[in-house]
Amino acid sequence: MSLESATNTIKERVGDDAGLGATLMFDCGDAGVVYIDGKSTPNTVSNDKRDAECTVGLTLEDLEAMLAGDLAPTTAFMSGKLRVEGDMGVAMKLQSLM
Repeated sequence: MSLESATNTIKERVGDDAGLGATLMFDCGDAGVVYIDGKSTPNTVSNDKRDAECTVGLTLEDLEAMLAGDLAPTTAFMSGKLRVEGDMGVAMKLQSLM
């Protein structure tokens, strides 16, 4: 899976209103970012690097595994595969998208 494929999967899951009510960015390092604007209506998803209320740092491979259901976000966090900066409450809302 590429960053483009992961972005498209996230777009499908976010839809018009994912209920985040916040901005969130998956930062996959050199592979790029996926930015979710959960404040706009409809919600938007892009690969633009912007300031976000919550930034989730992880590898593209781990993001792909989470999207495929092979890696639970909580497990990724507890094992150090996922780092959260900013509002942890926003990160907790991700469970429903994964």
